[in-house]
Amino acid sequence: MKAWPYILTCSDNSYYTGSTNNLELRLVQHAAGEGSQWTRSRLPVHLAFAQDFPSEHEAFLCERQIKGWSRAKKDALI
Repeated sequence: MKAWPYILTCSDNSYYTGSTNNLELRLVQHAAGEGSQWTRSRLPVHLAFAQDFPSEHEAFLCERQIKGWSRAKKDALI
């Protein structure tokens, strides 16, 4: 089953990084303030990056890697 790590740009120009096996639904959840505590207080959010992977595990590993990156490296990826 496909899965995606993703980066959202929040209204305060911060980034939120996550992963999901249903990107469309997850974006709707974030937009409705139901995605995470971080994005809930920083609406609206916009998708800045997503990449599909063949499994949830691989997407999760990519998410964890991106979370450890600097803002400059995330900017370069986006």
